[in-house]
Amino acid sequence: MRYSIRGPRRGPALMAAAVALVTVTACSNNSSSGPPPTGTGPAPATGAPSTAAPPSPTPTPTPTRTYPLSTAPRVIPAVGRFEAARGPGWKPGPSAGVVVAAKDEAALADEARLIAGELNVPYRGTAAARAGDVSLALGGSGSAESYTLAVQNGGVRITGPGESGVFYGTRTLKQSVRSTGAIPEGTVTDTPAKPQRGLMVDIARKYFSAAWIEARLREMADLKLNQLGLHFSDDQGFRIASGSHPEIVSARHLSKAEVRRIVALANSLHIQVVPEIDSPGHLGAVIAAHPDLQLVSAGGRTPRGAVDISKPASAKIVDELLREYMELFPGSYWHLGGDEYVALMSSDPEATYPQLARAAVARFGSGARVKDLTTGWLNDRAATVRPSGRALRAWNDGFFTGGIVPAAKDLTVAYWTGKEIGARTPSSYLSEGRTMLNYNDEYLYYVLGQPNTFVYPTGRRIYEEWTPLVLRGTTPVAARYDGQILGGSFAVWCDLATSQTEAQVADGIRMPLAATAQKLWDARKPTASWAEFQGLAVRVR
Repeated sequence: MRYSIRGPRRGPALMAAAVALVTVTACSNNSSSGPPPTGTGPAPATGAPSTAAPPSPTPTPTPTRTYPLSTAPRVIPAVGRFEAARGPGWKPGPSAGVVVAAKDEAALADEARLIAGELNVPYRGTAAARAGDVSLALGGSGSAESYTLAVQNGGVRITGPGESGVFYGTRTLKQSVRSTGAIPEGTVTDTPAKPQRGLMVDIARKYFSAAWIEARLREMADLKLNQLGLHFSDDQGFRIASGSHPEIVSARHLSKAEVRRIVALANSLHIQVVPEIDSPGHLGAVIAAHPDLQLVSAGGRTPRGAVDISKPASAKIVDELLREYMELFPGSYWHLGGDEYVALMSSDPEATYPQLARAAVARFGSGARVKDLTTGWLNDRAATVRPSGRALRAWNDGFFTGGIVPAAKDLTVAYWTGKEIGARTPSSYLSEGRTMLNYNDEYLYYVLGQPNTFVYPTGRRIYEEWTPLVLRGTTPVAARYDGQILGGSFAVWCDLATSQTEAQVADGIRMPLAATAQKLWDARKPTASWAEFQGLAVRVR
């Protein structure tokens, strides 16, 4: 502000006013507000009253607003690369909307409608982006799950090479707005460290409603997880309706219509559902309806859940089920099971189960043993599913050494434990060139009832200690194998099914699932403390 001198000024008073004028002017950002005022006549004589009108104050221009350099959005999982900028960022406002590039409307309309609803702003289709809008488009290079999110000029633009990448960009936007009310100015460039990131749920031992599973899908999507494993056949139950063998289905089960809705929701959230019919162990629900398939030892013992793989009828019923459910689950992956076949947990499988030993020799020759027959079973089930084009996986204790029949080379090893009899080290698979998925039971197993020394994970150990390289126990494999480890999955097992309700399971796995998502998406060591991560998890929900 400028001040004019009014009235007579003499001596020290005149000098003080002049000093004040210089001081105030200097405080105005060292800039001039215009030319000095000019009078309308000759200056009055010293001491004479002034008759000229005082000059009008000239306003000083408002300084340009400045912003601190932005920091990366606070989201789970953390974003990869962030280019900071100075600016107001973006938050939903009365003029905001969501638009898509005209060429991409068919591909991205669902993603656009979803984020518009979550932000409570309108979806305006292919209209030109206005100030304050969020715009989505396909473009750029990299993996289909990568994306770029730019916040500038009052708007947000999300692009990615694939639909899934654009979708993940909207998850970052949604979480940032939830946690802070806005998303900061700048540019996010993001891509996952691992291509397969999942949650597996044992829905065989415990019935979970379709609504509960759908809620988990939405939670997974916000965490950028992309696989839901459904283990739906075990000793205690078979939980999906069957047309080929309705006699094996549990009283409480999911209808096929419910499963189709689950699969459709998963697809819309860029999540693949990975089904598992575990065999040749864990088939108690099948044996209950077909007791003639039960494996019987030489001493008359009938181990729970194990079918006699020397009987053609055992393979026939399992293959019929596999073919039936391939139609119901049209995704890219299939889990064959293969774990804990009791015949191979005996100290002398050939003597304990002589019928299996005879069948092994009859099929594979004089040097064959029960482990070869079991590997042959796994390969046969793979041959049933393989024509559908699925990528196949099996539990690590379904792969055996020292036999004459190797497991099919295209089987990915789902490594869960090193505690089983004869369990192989992760490196033994990796050195053969196999790909692996990490289900490490030391960190990633949530077992209802906490049997066999299992303890409900809180997520802290996952967040602070675990990485995808830690496949067994707490020791990582060599970093050179990182590319062969495709990802991993947190797993819920319902050994003691009544120990927790659906709601308790959902609450119990929330933080471990968030920690798993963080470590599968971002290979860097987290910078936030566990307490800070917990607080952020509450805010982004």
